[in-house]
Amino acid sequence: MTGAEQTLIDRIETLIHQDVGRNIGALFAAAKGGLGRAAGALAAEPAPRIGLLTGFFVPLGTPPAAETDGPAGTALLAAALTRAGVACRMLTDAPCAGGCAAALRGAGLANVPLDVVAIGEPLAGAVAGWRDKGIGFVIAVERCGRSAGGPPRNMRGIDLSAHTAPLDELFLAGPWRTVAIGDGGNEIGLGALPRSLVARHVDYGELIACVTPADYLVMAGVSHWGCYGLIAALAAMREDWRAAMLSCLDPMLDSLILETMVLEGPGVDGVSQRQTLSIDAINIATHHAKLSAIRELVSAEWIPNGLSDRRGPP
Repeated sequence: MTGAEQTLIDRIETLIHQDVGRNIGALFAAAKGGLGRAAGALAAEPAPRIGLLTGFFVPLGTPPAAETDGPAGTALLAAALTRAGVACRMLTDAPCAGGCAAALRGAGLANVPLDVVAIGEPLAGAVAGWRDKGIGFVIAVERCGRSAGGPPRNMRGIDLSAHTAPLDELFLAGPWRTVAIGDGGNEIGLGALPRSLVARHVDYGELIACVTPADYLVMAGVSHWGCYGLIAALAAMREDWRAAMLSCLDPMLDSLILETMVLEGPGVDGVSQRQTLSIDAINIATHHAKLSAIRELVSAEWIPNGLSDRRGPP
């Protein structure tokens, strides 16, 4: 990574490292540089094949459904990868399947496969299928992972094992490298941080901290912003992907994905637990202000000539 690229990606990471009330500044500090490392690993592959893993069920939602944070951003990321010619597919479990499928429809991704694992179903088949497809990276976005005590738990400490397949097992099953995007400490991949750090700074942290690690960890104030950041970082590092990536940092596309997920999935806000066009109790206009700020950093006018010379992998 060049010095100019590093500076740009550091600025993008600073934008997604905005605390929205979770007291996770210390987690941001511990994960600093993760965005650049994740994007650098992905950009270094001439033609990566990517598996996307998401879906966080809200059993007390009205109605019970997948939360909007996770599938919406993952679908946006899938759109960016697909437009750049990168093969990808999504995986979730049965309780979150409706929300994930709707998010993909909203993104116009009828050709992106969605693999679904039933609760209680062995994961060997899914693992074998992804190996057969040549998946080289798995990116988990806002997916509840196992705690030290065993069960996956939400931010309120509630045991979600009855509604959550142990997709941690696929995440760790290799031969793929792993990327995780999270915002609270209980998501797959957050085991890359010390459990004691999550315990000190996050409500119920000792109970909920996920123990499943990732090779590359991207922390964000909202996981949805982590997807914005990764798309932007890939645009900065791969000139041949840039136009496709930037075309998906689009408020209209982002809104369509969210609306389709909420109305057709259905999907619910994970904080308010209601079927609203919001993510983590933050309205879509606020998310789009963040999206616009990130996109501006990677605009053709801002990027120096040294960054624009890239024609392929570093």
